[in-house]
Amino acid sequence: MTACLATCDLCDAHKNASPELFRVLPPVFRDFGARRTFAGPVVTVKCFEDNSLVKAAVDSCGFFDTPEGRVGKVLVVDGAGSLRRALLGGNLGAAAARNGWAGVVIDGCVRDVAELAPLDVGIRALAAMPLPTEKQNQGLKDLAVQIQGVWVNPGDWLYADEDGMVVSAQPLS
Repeated sequence: MTACLATCDLCDAHKNASPELFRVLPPVFRDFGARRTFAGPVVTVKCFEDNSLVKAAVDSCGFFDTPEGRVGKVLVVDGAGSLRRALLGGNLGAAAARNGWAGVVIDGCVRDVAELAPLDVGIRALAAMPLPTEKQNQGLKDLAVQIQGVWVNPGDWLYADEDGMVVSAQPLS
């Protein structure tokens, strides 16, 4: 598991870095999973009120092995900030935890909040919404996405803790 670095310390060290190298996500996300701090390389999905690709992602292996040990990945979902449908619920959250994902960050909503709360995975989203999506197998994966106005690329590293979330073009130490 990747040690999570404090986002305040990262901001102190990289506050003058170019936006291509270091970015801070706006403080609009709420915690829904049990893991409050998490970090890992980013995998991206872009979808609008259809969570077919979110399901496919969390059903897949969420980690990879490095010489230093196993590293969980972070799924970043560009849901266009929709507050009308939930892109992740209890079943998909449980799949993310079971399959080794470090975290899931959704620019949109989640549901089944009581089921998400004890899961050993970081889950951040804008809000809770009980209405599920329609599954129409629409969306894109592995592309640069804009989350609340901040660009996030596949392969970037995301660091999250109680103070917020930052994104780096490379792993930080």
